[in-house]
Amino acid sequence: MSRFATYTAGGQTFYGAITEGGAVALSPEFPQWPTLREVIAADGLHALAQAAQGRAVTHREFTYDIPIPAPEKIICVGVNFPDRNAEYKDGQEAPANMSLFIRFPRSFTGHGRALIRPKASEQLDYEGEIAVVIGKGGRHIPQDRALSHIAALTLCNEGTLRDWVRHAKFNVTQGKNFDSSGAMGPWLVPFTHPAQIEDVRLMTRVNGEVRQDDRTGRMIFPVARQIAYISTFTTLVPGDIIVTGTPTGAGARFDPPRYLKPGDVIEVEAEGIGVLRNTVEDEA
Repeated sequence: MSRFATYTAGGQTFYGAITEGGAVALSPEFPQWPTLREVIAADGLHALAQAAQGRAVTHREFTYDIPIPAPEKIICVGVNFPDRNAEYKDGQEAPANMSLFIRFPRSFTGHGRALIRPKASEQLDYEGEIAVVIGKGGRHIPQDRALSHIAALTLCNEGTLRDWVRHAKFNVTQGKNFDSSGAMGPWLVPFTHPAQIEDVRLMTRVNGEVRQDDRTGRMIFPVARQIAYISTFTTLVPGDIIVTGTPTGAGARFDPPRYLKPGDVIEVEAEGIGVLRNTVEDEA
C-alpha cells in the first residue's frame, strides 16, 4: 500500500513515501510540485509511487504535518450516521439534505502531535472521521461518477469545542476552528477502488477504550452523494478535502460528558488507511 505524507525533519518540510523504516523524501525530485496539493492537481501520485520504488529511507526521525498543507477548502459533513441523528433527541427523521460547515487548515495538526485544549474552554471533544481528497475538480458532478473525482483518503479527528458550537443561534464555525483542536493524517492513501470507502470500519479509541465504532456503509449521505451535493453550489478543485462524518460516541454524549484532557491519547482507525494518533495539551 502506497502512503504519502508531508513531514518536517531538520527544520525542513518534505513530502514523501512512508515505509516501515521511515520516510523517503520525494519532494526534492519534483520541484514543479511544491506540495502534495500540486502533486494531486497534476495526477502525480503514481509518479511518486514509481519514484519511491527501491529507494532508501532518507529520514528516520521526523514530525508529521497535515498531508495537504494549504487546501482551498475543507468541508465537513455533520450528523451523517443514523445513531448520530438519534442523539439529537428532537424526534426528527434523518434530514433530506446534509449539514455542512467549513474548517480552516490551521485548526488541524499532524499525526503524533498534541491537540490543543484552548484557554477559552475545557470542552474539547473528539470526532473520528475519514476524509477524502479531491483529485479531479468539477461542478455539478453526477453522483454515479463522483467517486472517480477522489485522489486519496486520509483520517481526521475533527476536534470540537462543544460550548463554542452553541455561541450563536445557528452556526458552529467557532467551536470547529480553534487552532490545532483537530488532527489530520498521518498520510494519504491513493484511492483506486470504491471498496476503499463504501463499507469501511471506522473506530475511535481514547486511552485504549473504544468510543466510536461504525461502518461507512451506514452513512446517511454516502461519499458519492456528498461530492455531488457539494459540487452543486461550489466548484471542487484538486486538493479540496471533504470530512465525511463521525459515528455516535463522542464525549459530549456521555452522562456526564467525557471531554478530552491533557495526557489523553486519541486514536482514529479505519480499514485500509491506518491509525491517526494524537495526545492532548493545554494551550500555553
